[in-house]
Amino acid sequence: MIRVTISLVLMAVIARPLQAQNNIFLSQGKIEFERKVNQYAQMESTMDPGDEGWAELSKKIMGNKFKTDYFDLLFTRNKTLYRPGRESPDKPNQFFFQPPAQQNVIYADLDQEKSVSQKTVFEQVFLVEDTLRRIKWKITDETRPIAGFNCRRANALIMDSIYVVAFYTDEILTTGGPESFSGLPGMILGVALPHDHITWFATKVEATPVSEGQVAAPAKGKRVNNPGLLETIQKSLKDWGKQGRLYMQEVML
Repeated sequence: MIRVTISLVLMAVIARPLQAQNNIFLSQGKIEFERKVNQYAQMESTMDPGDEGWAELSKKIMGNKFKTDYFDLLFTRNKTLYRPGRESPDKPNQFFFQPPAQQNVIYADLDQEKSVSQKTVFEQVFLVEDTLRRIKWKITDETRPIAGFNCRRANALIMDSIYVVAFYTDEILTTGGPESFSGLPGMILGVALPHDHITWFATKVEATPVSEGQVAAPAKGKRVNNPGLLETIQKSLKDWGKQGRLYMQEVML
């Protein structure tokens, strides 16, 4: 009877969202990330002087200042799978195209330094097979709590010009994170691109068992590598100016 009671208690602990405690180190589980984009700030950064009227009209079309989406990150000790999560409460905007990265599925094999990403660009699905992005992080002494875990700040520059602020916890042993962010000594639970007005922050961490089959790489799409995808996007957006560069950056993250 005692064994049955202990088993039931353990099952209840595993199934609920986890609050970090001393001497608990996770190597598998599920993380929900909230991705937020400040649409107004992004739009204003691409406007030229004299476009104020167009800016105000665009804000009315967009509706909400912030675009919010949710993604799940499944992880084992050496693999992660980032994929769309629960439905966003935001109403879709009325532009003729959807913003990039809303349907990204990104698989990472951390031991093999391999990445397979499924990305939709203007209704065409690409399967991007490449190595993991190598990021030169600079770890700082700043800390903050995220989803019940104490996290340390690290800064980096990617794609030559994108400034990244990340927060990671060493209480989750897997060295992954949302999108293509990885390479810190623990799981990344928060990312901010302050000049690009995008953030990813974990809302909850669940200590649930994850099988190898649950973190399988996506398989559908036109096969390319990162340079091939970039070349394709550049050809399509060559006349888009600042808006094209912003769109391209979000696709390539």
